[in-house]
Amino acid sequence: MLERLRAEVLEANLELVRQGLVLYTFGNASGICREDGLVAIKPSGVPYDAMRPEDLVITDLDGRVVEGALRPSSDLATHLVLYRAFPSLGGVVHTHSRYATAWAQAGREIPCFGTTHADYFRGPVPLAGPLPAGDIETGYETNTGRAIVRRFSGLDPEEFPAVLVDGHGPFCWGASAAEAAHIAVVLEHIAHMAYCTVTLNQGLAPLPAVLQDKHFLRKHGTGAYYGQKKESIV
Repeated sequence: MLERLRAEVLEANLELVRQGLVLYTFGNASGICREDGLVAIKPSGVPYDAMRPEDLVITDLDGRVVEGALRPSSDLATHLVLYRAFPSLGGVVHTHSRYATAWAQAGREIPCFGTTHADYFRGPVPLAGPLPAGDIETGYETNTGRAIVRRFSGLDPEEFPAVLVDGHGPFCWGASAAEAAHIAVVLEHIAHMAYCTVTLNQGLAPLPAVLQDKHFLRKHGTGAYYGQKKESIV
């Protein structure tokens, strides 16, 4: 079932390893087949180097396992909340990458200090949470997703393709599992540069809004002109 999606999600998980964003069994990537309403996600606690496509777990959007002998990632419920809330998402990635997680643990959004950041996010990387005790004790993973959705009230998830969860770490997304993994890599790079920036100049203001918008909009939206048109690439 969903062999192509399984292969794509496995590759996204392995990309997290190749890029140094996960240690041991930390983190997870998933992808969704919107037509079938089914999600493929990394199994819980399985080392990346031992995973095969058939090890990925297939669930419906209510978290019921449709196919797979292993338990799905413990973060499945968070992924499912995001898929239900944001119809444009095709993949979700969660890591504990060093610098992005450091900002989350500090309870700080990542300000947009430069154009590399602005190429991917139309403003600071948002921070969600913290969760109240009751939301941690019962339904923790689902409530984590709900906290993210609440934070995105008034925000476009396509303009802000990642979030930091207070005290926890980043969740990233995109139109596919591969794109979500790409965003996770970029986010870690941005988080590292922002850390270096505030270390060198603690009082630095964010990039002017006009420059932030220029860099974001030249890569995204109807007026984008960065790169090549698909039909012009041979």
